[in-house]
Amino acid sequence: MHPDAVQRVLGALLMVFSITMLPPALFAVVSADGTATAFFLTFVLLLAVGGVLWLPVRRSRRELRTRDGFFVVAMFWVVLGAAGAVPLVIQDVAPFSIVDALFESVSGLTTTGATAIVGINELPISIQYYRQQLQWLGGMGIIVLAVAILPMLGIGGMQLYRAELPGPVKDAKITPRIAETAKALWYIYLGLTAVCAVAYWLAGMSVFDAISHAFSTIATGGFSTHDESIGYFDSAVIEMIAVVFMIISALNYSLHFMAWRRMSIEPWRTDPELRAFLLVIAVVTVLVMGGLFVYQAAHNLSHDETWHHAIFQVVSFATTTGYTTASYYVWPAFLPVLLLFVAVVGGCANSTSGGLKVVRVLLLWRQGGREILRLIHPQAQIPVKMGDRPVNERVIDAVWGFFAAYVVLFALLMLTLLAMGLDQITAFSAVASGLANLGPALGEVAANFASVGDGPKLVMCIAMIMGRLEIFTLLVLFTPAFWRR
Repeated sequence: MHPDAVQRVLGALLMVFSITMLPPALFAVVSADGTATAFFLTFVLLLAVGGVLWLPVRRSRRELRTRDGFFVVAMFWVVLGAAGAVPLVIQDVAPFSIVDALFESVSGLTTTGATAIVGINELPISIQYYRQQLQWLGGMGIIVLAVAILPMLGIGGMQLYRAELPGPVKDAKITPRIAETAKALWYIYLGLTAVCAVAYWLAGMSVFDAISHAFSTIATGGFSTHDESIGYFDSAVIEMIAVVFMIISALNYSLHFMAWRRMSIEPWRTDPELRAFLLVIAVVTVLVMGGLFVYQAAHNLSHDETWHHAIFQVVSFATTTGYTTASYYVWPAFLPVLLLFVAVVGGCANSTSGGLKVVRVLLLWRQGGREILRLIHPQAQIPVKMGDRPVNERVIDAVWGFFAAYVVLFALLMLTLLAMGLDQITAFSAVASGLANLGPALGEVAANFASVGDGPKLVMCIAMIMGRLEIFTLLVLFTPAFWRR
């Protein structure tokens, strides 16, 4: 590993992140809510720390190796989570404990959307905005944003990009140069954010709420400026706008780019992962809607709002956004757990969603089907295909490896939470929510995480970061082979 290259990149990235303290500082100045000093001090502190790291090695021209890229990404997300908590800790208008501030910061940057705050409506407007901004930056990944900027400083980016992008195949590039790839993705991201904000505004949100919720919708994050989430607006139109943009952001951003460049829907139409994702949403929506209709009929309840609550909750969970408009956790029978399972599947690869990713689940399904056929025809050569193309066996092995690591980590985290005193439903749903970067859970943490202690919150921070970086990026740091020359 090249320590000087790692130090140079970490310093530069920290200086880039310091700039994100200025917009909430501006909100604080304009609204005179008393938090401006905290955001300005954080800006100066992060800029200074980044400068101290970067300046001594600024002339180093060593390129990052693959292992350097994994180390930078893993370490930077830990440092980033801590840095994001600083303004929340040092401001005194709405006091946060260190653990709660860290929890909010990590939850925002990983686009999980879980919160330990009760009384979001009463927070200073600068902090309300800051939480939404954290999710927007985390949505595409601040590393990818920095990759578009850091070439100007002579810093290579391919290794960072490979470590940051989600999905089973990380070497695909939609443009020849990595900086151009990052810029292309961010142009799409910015464009979708702007269109979503305008749509929310036209549907009746204030300008501030429209921008804030566009940030978290396109990031599939789930933070809101209101305790009641999207349900605060009590508008079916706003909910359906959210549904459309949540689905768009849960699709592969490479498909969006190819569709835009070709001016054709063909990339979307022919993608097997997209078709599988929409099929899952359709089937689960029918199940949830049917379950609610049966329950309401049995108890002589009104059916008026069943359809849009069912659609909204299913899409919100399937895309791992985590917005809510109804008390899903008191829904009858299997419905709350079904929603949680859908979130574990997650959205498409190379999207802002969390979860296992549909393409992985699809490959696991088809590999399972192949093994059944092999029992009948032991000598047959049966390839696993995505579309018309056979999938490389190494990719299938990697998917199985990821799934195995996911299950083992899930069990370890759940046992840890049980040992800390949480009940089984709460522990199971909290881990599922954290690893899937979902936010909502069941049991004691159905509404928020305010009622649990510092220990479970710190465990959840680990789960959220592991989920955001898809486990292996962090696990690889704990292998002896990584540190061997």
